[in-house]
Amino acid sequence: MNNHLKEQQRALLLRVAYTALREHGLEPDFPPAALAEANALPDTVPAEAGALDLRHLPWCSIDNDDSLDLDQLTVAEALPDGRTTIMVAVADVSAAVVPGSALDAHAGTNTTSIYTPPRNFPMLPDRLSTDLTSLKGDADRLAMVIEMTVDPSGAIGEQAIHRALVRNHAKLAYNSVGAWLEGSGEMPAAVAAVPGLADNLRLQDRVAQRLKARRHEHGALELETIEVRALFDGDTVSGLVAERRNRAKELIEDFMIAANGMVARYLEGKRFPVMRRVVRSPERWQRIVELAESFGSELPAEPDAPALNAFLLQRRAADPDRFPDLSLTVIKLMGRGEYAVSFPGQPVTGHFGLAVTQYTHSTAPNRRYPDLITQRLVKAALAGTALPYKPDELSELATHCTEQEDAVQKVERLLRKSAAACYLADRVGAQFDGLVTGASPKGTWVRVFDPVRRRVGVRRRVVQ
Repeated sequence: MNNHLKEQQRALLLRVAYTALREHGLEPDFPPAALAEANALPDTVPAEAGALDLRHLPWCSIDNDDSLDLDQLTVAEALPDGRTTIMVAVADVSAAVVPGSALDAHAGTNTTSIYTPPRNFPMLPDRLSTDLTSLKGDADRLAMVIEMTVDPSGAIGEQAIHRALVRNHAKLAYNSVGAWLEGSGEMPAAVAAVPGLADNLRLQDRVAQRLKARRHEHGALELETIEVRALFDGDTVSGLVAERRNRAKELIEDFMIAANGMVARYLEGKRFPVMRRVVRSPERWQRIVELAESFGSELPAEPDAPALNAFLLQRRAADPDRFPDLSLTVIKLMGRGEYAVSFPGQPVTGHFGLAVTQYTHSTAPNRRYPDLITQRLVKAALAGTALPYKPDELSELATHCTEQEDAVQKVERLLRKSAAACYLADRVGAQFDGLVTGASPKGTWVRVFDPVRRRVGVRRRVVQ
């Protein structure tokens, strides 16, 4: 590829993104009315009667290095009896985005922020998602605080939800915090700058490990997939980097799973409907059984999450290089996640992959519309007011959110592949190390370990 074309790669990818978004019924740009509503919002957080003042707690956020749409903060407190109180503060987006508004209409169309290599397409304008409703550093913000006690075995006990005023004392990043928690990196300067935060994060990490261990005891699946992010040098795709899991990512994941389960239980206890995030018992379980048999393992005839997880743990130990590919195969065979509304007295569908019955999405209202819907339900339950949605409306919204999520995932996959094609366009004929992950009459699939390091002139080595 000549230099002129390489310098235009971001523009090319952006055209691909706009076309794909429109083809899938998504809006790439905010309507003028939505932007006008966002710009008209006040700069300061309004006082709210009954909200707790929790700004003094050592709250912190942990997210990607470049994330500004911060949805949650966390903090922990050790109790004398060995239990720990965990608090998750979730941005009160519903205070700024009201039903029937132009902001709500756009958010309800896309239903999620869309992340593509050339640029992100946020669900809400930057005026909200990265400013007024972001739990950004050193700013007072309204939040819904989910409070839980966790005992030494990882069991969750007392639970409560509060409306509160909070303040983020440290904006932290997954990679630096993860390396520090794992002992392979220095303490981040932002951690050292807040008195007591280092000990608090270590406490959070210990509790998160307990929560995860207890979930896996109950059959939650240990899966590992590889996410690849395109790097840019100006407007040219300059590299592809694999995002790896670490202790900081697991900490946030474990706390969000616990918080989302608690919100579902709270709404059910108030006899409110719940927009649940479900992964149904796999209809293609027999194919998962056959997959296990190909590795010399035996699974029960009926879906069994603990047995499947034991098989996965065995394979990860036996062949860690291929485990991400096995994980991806299992995920596809389990089927997609979806949103489904349950009403008081109705049977509940759980989340097979997490091995939980009570689960919703509630901790990312800046980025996901189902979380905003759930936040409105929680606030109505707390206030004892009428439901903000009619039953039929909620069911239709659940179906719509599932459909739009599928559309968004197709767009994001297309753009990741397009960015990789841009990067590899002038590497035709190069040789790389990789794993063959599949073969069919259509072709052979290979996962390349490191597309940056070519093996030109060296005998090709592919593990099969």
